[in-house]
Amino acid sequence: MSQATMPQSTTPVVDFKVDTASSTTDIFLAKVAEDPNLPLVAKPVENSWDEVTAGEFLTQVRTAAKGLIASGVEVGDRIAIFGPTSFEWTLSDYAVWFAGGISVPFYDTSSEDQLAWMIKDAAVERGLVSTREHADRVEAAAAAAGVATPQLWVWDQGAFSELETTGRQISDDALEAARSQVTSETAATLIYTSGTTGKPKGCVLTHGNFVQTVQAAQEQIPEVFTGGMRALLFLPQAHVFARFIEVLSISSGAVLAHQSDLTKLTDALGSFRPSFILGVPRVFEKVFNSALAQAQSGGKEKIFRRAEQVAVAYSRAMDAEKIPTSLKLQHALFDKLVYSKLRTVMGNNVRAAVSGGGPLGAHLGHFFRGIGLVVLEGYGLTETTAPITVNVPEKAKIGTVGVPLPGVSVAIAPDGEILAKGVPVFREYWNNPKATDKEFHGEWFATGDLGSLDEDGYLTINGRKKELIVTSSGKNIAPAPLEDALRRHPLIGQPVVVGDNRKFISALIFLDSEMLPTWLKNHDLPQMDLRQASADETVRATIEKAVENVNRTVSRAEGIKKFTILPVELTEDNGYLSAKQSVKRHLVSKDFAADIDGLYTD
Repeated sequence: MSQATMPQSTTPVVDFKVDTASSTTDIFLAKVAEDPNLPLVAKPVENSWDEVTAGEFLTQVRTAAKGLIASGVEVGDRIAIFGPTSFEWTLSDYAVWFAGGISVPFYDTSSEDQLAWMIKDAAVERGLVSTREHADRVEAAAAAAGVATPQLWVWDQGAFSELETTGRQISDDALEAARSQVTSETAATLIYTSGTTGKPKGCVLTHGNFVQTVQAAQEQIPEVFTGGMRALLFLPQAHVFARFIEVLSISSGAVLAHQSDLTKLTDALGSFRPSFILGVPRVFEKVFNSALAQAQSGGKEKIFRRAEQVAVAYSRAMDAEKIPTSLKLQHALFDKLVYSKLRTVMGNNVRAAVSGGGPLGAHLGHFFRGIGLVVLEGYGLTETTAPITVNVPEKAKIGTVGVPLPGVSVAIAPDGEILAKGVPVFREYWNNPKATDKEFHGEWFATGDLGSLDEDGYLTINGRKKELIVTSSGKNIAPAPLEDALRRHPLIGQPVVVGDNRKFISALIFLDSEMLPTWLKNHDLPQMDLRQASADETVRATIEKAVENVNRTVSRAEGIKKFTILPVELTEDNGYLSAKQSVKRHLVSKDFAADIDGLYTD
């Protein structure tokens, strides 16, 4: 593959020195040395937060690490972490690293088969888990895999007290001897891919991957990632984006809080008052849809819709650097009536937000910027330690995922696939040299995503290479833009566009059970379950209108000709969604094959 013929975008390292020597624990210790009294982590206490200083957190990490070493953990051992996003998760992660171990995160939603595969593939012999139920699942999976039951410490059964007692025999020198064996080239974690295209692969991410990617992000957008900021982490910590934010917060001196229960997210935002929010697009879609539903229930849908139009128009005028006086006046009015209330819901302290894990869509990007919250879209994969590109506040291009981080290059292959190289790119797939060789073209990593670069080097994502639909007439269609637009409707939880090797494009529509009751009430309809709603004529007419609106944005050949509403929901629990809310298309196509065939039966 000739580099000379590929469009490329590179952000050179200019204003900071790449730290090629430090581990994650090195930069944590440096932060503690700067100010041990700096608030670093916040623990939930009833309706408030108890802030833990850098020095206090270091003491807890060292104590737990000594317990691990006393229990037989050696440098390079793989140790599972299994539980919801929490203070205990971050404490476990750093304890494993101080002991010289390699963290292997498990998703709460992982099936027994997936757990068995990861335990066996990574040779996991120990683990830190949240509850007895998590421990039972690990033990059952180990038995299914035919391997010995891992030694487990259970958070809510005194795991850290037990480790403290066990570790009293370990000296500070012995702990430091284990910790200091770890270098930037040492593996920090094995994060298994979501398995949306097959058996999960373990991505080997080094300490250097985390350290250098964090420092590049701090250089790229220092306004967001700096000391004194407040970060509320609610993504699953088994996900690479959450792990990146964990290390970023700890090493930059931001106060890190955790909330795993998304039904309590609004309360947590209000009480913790984060200064920046990091999430996947579905989170921002939920914020918008919840605000719309609230407006509808109060009989103010028309006001909200007008405020939405003004916010989008105002943001687009900002790009043109010319905002008409009449638009300024309307924007000021709706700021008092609508926008300020939305900012209050998010804690009224948010200066910026970062969205990753999928495309947010230009409409929502403009809407949030129009209400005073710039959502900086970024792009990355598990294999790239999360971000390889991100927008910058002073020159954000909505609809793109920004420019490469310092020390990163992005290229577009002849078939449109995005290639990447630089500090975030992982080393290899664990125990899988064949897969590693397949994804690397020399020094370039093939992401599997399709994209394009504009004249300023900003990257736009056009979809997944493996998800590209080719109709029987030979038309290539990326489903993502259609699906992103449909998901903006409050009734639609997940749309799945189909049509590969068919005459036309169709869609499977899966409703949003969380939004359904409010929508029905706001439209004076009786309450229904998913099965009843999927057969209801009013619901169908509403979805049909949403499809018609989306079709106006594409050519006739790319439009959705037919759709069906299915009486089920796609969730992580039933295995149809990954942790970042990506649809596992191979499972949907298999399990709903009859429904898809029905769309093409005359």
